Amino acid sequence: MDMAELTALLTPDGLRLLNEILAVESADDVARTVSRLRAAGHSPDLVSAVVGQARLRARARAKFGDFAARMLFTRAGLEQATRLSIAAAHAGRFQDAGIRHVFDLGCGIGGDALGLAALGMSVDAVEGDEVTAAIAAYNLAPFGADVRVRHARAEDVVAEWGPEAPAATAVWLDPARRTAGHSETARTRPEDWSPSLEWVFDLAARVPAGVKLGPGLDRALIPDGVEAQWVSADGATLELVLWSGPLKREGVRRTALVLRGDSAHELRAAGDAADEPARDLGAFVHEPDGAVIRARLIGEVARSLEAGMLDPQIAYLTSDAALTSPFVQSFRVREELPTDVKALARALRERGIGTLEIKKRGVDIDPAALRTKLKLRGDDSATLLLTRVGTKRRAILADRV
Repeated sequence: MDMAELTALLTPDGLRLLNEILAVESADDVARTVSRLRAAGHSPDLVSAVVGQARLRARARAKFGDFAARMLFTRAGLEQATRLSIAAAHAGRFQDAGIRHVFDLGCGIGGDALGLAALGMSVDAVEGDEVTAAIAAYNLAPFGADVRVRHARAEDVVAEWGPEAPAATAVWLDPARRTAGHSETARTRPEDWSPSLEWVFDLAARVPAGVKLGPGLDRALIPDGVEAQWVSADGATLELVLWSGPLKREGVRRTALVLRGDSAHELRAAGDAADEPARDLGAFVHEPDGAVIRARLIGEVARSLEAGMLDPQIAYLTSDAALTSPFVQSFRVREELPTDVKALARALRERGIGTLEIKKRGVDIDPAALRTKLKLRGDDSATLLLTRVGTKRRAILADRV
């Protein structure tokens, strides 16, 4: 979306038209809606803006639920926005630390500011892109004077503070890690982020801060003295948040926050956990959540499940105890099958398995291509775990617990 489209949209007629049209989810929906609105005499800028927003609102339901129906987006802004459930977890951290005022430096379309404001905090939201700042202002308008949105650079706002931040203030930082734009963007290197990682870490050392980063950040870049929290939602590892000052918890340096539906589970540790030794395949195989793997807390989970590593270098656990946890997906082992494709296909047909979930770790296999070669037939269903122990490939037939 450019400024001309946004200007056309942010009028009573534009917003009314957006709220009146039906969901736009497919390319056919787009074509039909554009033709109808153009035939009704609406301008090209308005039609483009309205149809684009309708389609983005449909996509945004996965992140923002019912709130998406009254929000505005850019394609890049929606892609990079924090899910509402995760934003609520972030806001809870500020609330628990007694923070009442937060500067959201790099607020994007306002996802995290929504969570903060919903818990009654005063928010100064700052965004360097003019179009995105205008959209954030629209999305945050229901909170009135408690939320102020400003089009500015984070560095300039902080420079205005002088030697110290305002009293009782914390910051939320989400440095831009992609090239500028409102549609397709590309990832950039840490030295090219805006604000730079060095500037962000310097500020977090002086002011209570939460810093949102990608989950794959080089761990060597994580400063000492912060709590590093990896976050996943419904199986997808989405972010790393570094907490400083009173926002970090005493004695905690590594955490994995796992959100599944409406439930949240957190694993905390004073540092990386030592792995359990490898052992032979047992009655169960457990796949740790991605946040647990990134936080290097597999050993903590293994001990809670009375499990060991299937291979020291592969993130699969195995046990004989009938235990599971929110931090793993668990599978009851049926048997081992041959790894040769023809022999594997024959074994699966003999067992009547027509529906097969294929999971892999540590092996170079394309599950979609393998599924085609297996030519599955039958009424039974199962999970196939493909991995290796040492240099030997293993094919484990199992059922989800």
